[in-house]
Order: sequence, then structure tokens, then C-alpha cells
Amino acid sequence: MTRVAASRKRSDFDPKTFLSTIDGGRKISTFPKTRTIFAQGDLSDAVFYVQKGKVRLTVVSKTGKEATIGILNEGDFFGEGCLAGQPLRLCSATAITDCSAMRIDKKSMMEVLHREHAFSDMFVAYLLTRNIRYEEDLVDQLFNSSEKRLARMLLLLAHFGKDGKPELVIPKISQEVLAEMIGTTRSRVSFFMNRFRKLGFIDYHAGDALRVHSSLLNIVLHD
Repeated sequence: MTRVAASRKRSDFDPKTFLSTIDGGRKISTFPKTRTIFAQGDLSDAVFYVQKGKVRLTVVSKTGKEATIGILNEGDFFGEGCLAGQPLRLCSATAITDCSAMRIDKKSMMEVLHREHAFSDMFVAYLLTRNIRYEEDLVDQLFNSSEKRLARMLLLLAHFGKDGKPELVIPKISQEVLAEMIGTTRSRVSFFMNRFRKLGFIDYHAGDALRVHSSLLNIVLHD
């Protein structure tokens, strides 16, 4: 193959096609709501990509206390610790809505990262964006009130501030989970959710799904 032909072949690679088609080392699976995708302590041998739905990441301490460390949406990766030599999963991943995810085994993921610059650029950009999000979460936890933390979490779940149209309606998430995510009690979450509803910042949709209005930004931006 000539150098020009090889370059043309590489340029034909489309990350979106790669992440939506089944091939060697790639498998698409569907997970109903509450189904475990992998559990803490499982063998870490693949990366997952959320095609549809939402996934919750949790960790359990030695004393049995559970904490939610993230909610993932369409277009998010998880389980990438295997690429850095992580032998076992450090957290559990559970579907919080009916969802579809692609499983990419470690070997295939490493190969495409080394071979396809378009994919590696996209993956690195994703990791950097998520790292910034973790830093913002830490600042939020350290300096903001629980009311502001809850408002910010609801806006993030609804994708406000993301590219594209926000999801005004988000699936039902228990107040216990929201309390874990922002580091407060369920009673405080209940108090603020009722307050947000009375102020017209949120309301409940069919099936108890939550509708988030852009006016909720007033809580986050208010000093």
C-alpha cells in the first residue's frame, strides 16, 4: 500500500461509526433499569461507552457504606481504568434507566487508540473534560451550600451548559441518591426539592420524571 493510500485509509476512520457498530472486540448490550453492568471487584478488562440512557457509578466502603460518585449520560465512557493497568473494578456501574452500552475489550481499545488519531484525540478530550468536571465537583463540595450543590447537580443531569439541546425531563432519581451525590441528608434534599417546585424551578412529569427549568440557574448564580 502506498503512503498516500495508507493516509486515505486512516482518514476514512469515523469515531461515531466505531462506537455504534459491532466488530472484533466490540459488543453492544442492553441493560434494563437497575441492572448491574459490572460490580466493584470484578475483573477490569474492558471500556464501556454509553449509547443510550444513564448509568450510576457507586463505591462501597469496607464498612458497607455506599456512595454515588457519578451519573453518566449518552456519549460518556466508563471503566477505562483497565487501560492504566487496573486489575479489578474500583466501583460498580448500574443502569438507572433502560440503557444501551458498547463494551470494548482492553486489547481493541488500546489498538484503536494507538492506530487512529481521530479516536485518541476524542478520547483524550473526553477525559480532560471529565477531569475538569471532577475538579468543579470538589470545589462545589468544599465551598457551596447544599442548596446550590443540589441545583447544580439537577442542571448537570439535565445537560444544561452542554452542547446541544438540554434534556428538560430527566428520569426519576431517588432523593437518597441525590443526597449521596451532593453530600447531605435526604431530609435536606426533600426540603430543597419542595422549595424548587414551589418557586417554579422544577416540576414533576408523567411517571415522576423530573422537569428542570433554566430558571434553576438563579440558585447557582445567586451569591
